[in-house]
Amino acid sequence: MGPSRILIVDDHPLFRDALRQALSGGGSDLEISEAGSLDSLIAHLTRHEGCDLVLLDLRMPGVQGFSGLIYLRTEYPNIPVVVVSANEESGVVRKSLDLGASGFIPKSSDTRTIIEAVETILQGGIWSPPGVGLETPVDPETADIANRVATLTAQQIRVLMMLKTGLLNKQIAHELRVSEATVKAHVSAVLQKLGVASRTQAVIAASRLASDFMA
Repeated sequence: MGPSRILIVDDHPLFRDALRQALSGGGSDLEISEAGSLDSLIAHLTRHEGCDLVLLDLRMPGVQGFSGLIYLRTEYPNIPVVVVSANEESGVVRKSLDLGASGFIPKSSDTRTIIEAVETILQGGIWSPPGVGLETPVDPETADIANRVATLTAQQIRVLMMLKTGLLNKQIAHELRVSEATVKAHVSAVLQKLGVASRTQAVIAASRLASDFMA
């Protein structure tokens, strides 16, 4: 068997380097790559065949809240995703796991904990921070929004994220290299699945998801 292929996704080069060094010292045979944004993450997964694990920050260019995690679980359901975040609140940990993450590693973790977590997940296990209570109830309204966002396709999630940044249909079409008619169809589907009547309401819903679980 070849090395386990790990992709570190974080917009801070110093943290990516620190995480790479921590993992490299664990003794496992690893092939580690890096990405600093959602676009570079997508480009990497498009260019390279196969990936055994993605270590994902919840907040970086193109991503806020759980949208990046939901996108990966929708588009690449066979690739385990571990959330690596500075936000260690139990609600964030719990929601990450509820939305399909295979683990949650706080950025404050020491090297030994990081290595143990990654090895556990590569072997098919689930990892959550020791001592973090997962019984804390999640706000029902936010949970409902998260569940609705989870029904979007990968492309619809990208459209929603672009709506949140204020892009017009023409600009979204250019970014995604599709027609405006296709973008309009995606927007209509997003509104229907989120149960809202306008783009503004969709953006508010997405912002609520990001702000309640800011990472």
